[in-house]
Amino acid sequence: MRPTLLGMGWFSDQPGGLNRYVCGLLVALEKAGASPRAIVLGPAADAPSNVTVVTRRGAPLPLRLLAMHRATRSAELLDVHFALYGLLPALRRRVPLVVHFHGPWAAESSATGATSYRARRVIERAVYRRARALVVLSEAFREVLVADYGVARERIHVVPPGIELDRFSPGDPGEAREQLGVARDAYLAVTARRLVPRMGLDVLVESWRAVAAERPNALLLVVGDGPERATLEARAAGLPVRFLGRVNDATLVAAYRAADLSVVPSVALEGFGLVALESLACGTPVVVTDVGGLPETVRGLDPSLVVPAGDAVALAARITALLPDASACRAHAESFGWDTVAKRHVELYAAAVAPRPRVVYLDHTAVLSGGELALARLLPALDVEAHAILAQDGPLTERLRAAGATVEILPLAEGTRDLPREAVGMGSFAGVVRSSAYSLRLARRLRELRPDLVHANSLKSGLYGGLAARLARIPCVWHVRDRIEDDYLPPAAVRIVRLAARLLPAAVIANSDATLATLPGARRGRVVPSPVPPAPAADGRAPGPLRIGIVGRLAPWKGQHVFLDAFARAFPNGDEHGVVVGAALFGADEQAYANGLHDRAQALGIEERIEFKGFREDVAAELAGLDVLVHASVLPEPFGQVVVEGMAAGLPVIATDAGGPAAIVRDGVTGLLVAPGDAVALAAALRRLAADATLRRDLGEAGRICARAYEPAAVAAQVLETYRSVL
Repeated sequence: MRPTLLGMGWFSDQPGGLNRYVCGLLVALEKAGASPRAIVLGPAADAPSNVTVVTRRGAPLPLRLLAMHRATRSAELLDVHFALYGLLPALRRRVPLVVHFHGPWAAESSATGATSYRARRVIERAVYRRARALVVLSEAFREVLVADYGVARERIHVVPPGIELDRFSPGDPGEAREQLGVARDAYLAVTARRLVPRMGLDVLVESWRAVAAERPNALLLVVGDGPERATLEARAAGLPVRFLGRVNDATLVAAYRAADLSVVPSVALEGFGLVALESLACGTPVVVTDVGGLPETVRGLDPSLVVPAGDAVALAARITALLPDASACRAHAESFGWDTVAKRHVELYAAAVAPRPRVVYLDHTAVLSGGELALARLLPALDVEAHAILAQDGPLTERLRAAGATVEILPLAEGTRDLPREAVGMGSFAGVVRSSAYSLRLARRLRELRPDLVHANSLKSGLYGGLAARLARIPCVWHVRDRIEDDYLPPAAVRIVRLAARLLPAAVIANSDATLATLPGARRGRVVPSPVPPAPAADGRAPGPLRIGIVGRLAPWKGQHVFLDAFARAFPNGDEHGVVVGAALFGADEQAYANGLHDRAQALGIEERIEFKGFREDVAAELAGLDVLVHASVLPEPFGQVVVEGMAAGLPVIATDAGGPAAIVRDGVTGLLVAPGDAVALAAALRRLAADATLRRDLGEAGRICARAYEPAAVAAQVLETYRSVL
């Protein structure tokens, strides 16, 4: 990898923070073994051999742009430091592009009277949109990129600049003052700035009146040149202020060493303030304003060194107050080494050359249901840059963040988000698909994020997200975890979803063969099971009555009522204990069903031996307290995640012989299968296991081995194969 840095000019010919930064980064990358080169405008007589000089800085703009473009033909990776010169090279889409944001070019130009603000903004946006990564020097400039340019925060990397610690170093103040012709007893301040309005030098000159009144021996040295020089000299007439103009590096270092302090009085658009670090590296304290990234230059040294921008009174007071000593200033500057900067850039370049896929995950809910838990388990095993957009906030938010994803909430109207499937008809589902306000908002956000792929984790998010992804021209993968059949959805909804599965996604992941079979004609259909992490090693449950449990959302089709009926039949008078883990999560109908289960247990005469534990996040802990796990869905289960969880925990599992569980469990080998809704058959299976401890042990051990195929790493590999098929 040989990065090509696209700058403006060589620092010795065109002084300025951007050019000095490019020069420092080039040297640091070379020391780090990255074999960099730079392309700049001339003249650059003293530039090293790895710097290509194209035309001259005063050449007509079209000539400069074409020269930069031609010089980048052989680039393996481009690192653009000025948007204008990166415009044409950025068109080479096969060349990875990293962009440094040194400041809002259009806004800075407008502040100096330039009239081409809109054209410059268009150029900036075009280059920033193309970049695989953007580098800023401060948190403040990251916020500018996010707020003013709409760049996704996840694409922006804050890398504070390095400082040439050998060049900028402490020295003898007396010798430096003699070199500059400054009295040894003077109270000396220096400011090194380009003389333009945003630098706030008029405020500094005004504050110097108060400083000079308090300290008769005060002297201010102004280093630098620019269009405001004549105005500032007139304003400073009669004050102890000396304008040195443009100086070489040796004189600049002497000025820092000679000074009691330096001042950076910017009033606008300051990305970081490299001059502040240069001063500190020379052992000279610096007073800065609260503009942009300037406060970050003295963070950790002395917060009182920051004053309000434009406040001459506050500035004068801080200039004459107690300052940190030279050793503290130097130690602080040493934390900004170019070796650290170079290392971060090498990492960013490597990621840009072989980037991980950027995937946006969508879900209409933040409730921890089966599909949402599966996503949280999958993400840590996926080698992707994951960003989630949820339609509501909730427990899933923190789960995804803990899994390494960034998360944002883009609220969806509650009526659409929480619509129960039983209420879905042609009009309501079409309304979700055609929900122009939400889909358009999401499409706009996807264009800003520029992911490689959208992964819709739920059926509803597949509909609105698939439409948004189409509008944003980004491939979308549907993750279907529900059987699209008339026994699960209204017939009209089945027709709509099946049609949408042919039109919206670039590929469909189904959690089982049973699920995929209900989506005939789905594009690039693939079966990938839900991930189940290995269960922690168990110490074994304490001796006691047999504990038989059922775990899952409380809903009629999940069959908790069948479990209660079977338990009562199998153990009408025993000391066996039943456990129901779960809660109603979606809608009033589920809540009514949950309430009815308590009444049913009482009617069956088993209420004293049934424990309703409600919702539990730590399913593994609940399984550790069981001897047998029951899955009792009355409709074919799309997958049966809890079945695999029970097997991974080493439990003997009884599941229904339909849908996903029928493909997971080998009857009599890794578990037992019974017909859906058959309480008599389930009761017989319960009695069989209760009477045979050896069978329970053998089924549990075989199930644990079987569950290894569902571990997150194995599942993630299959998901990544699907991603690659559409990228």
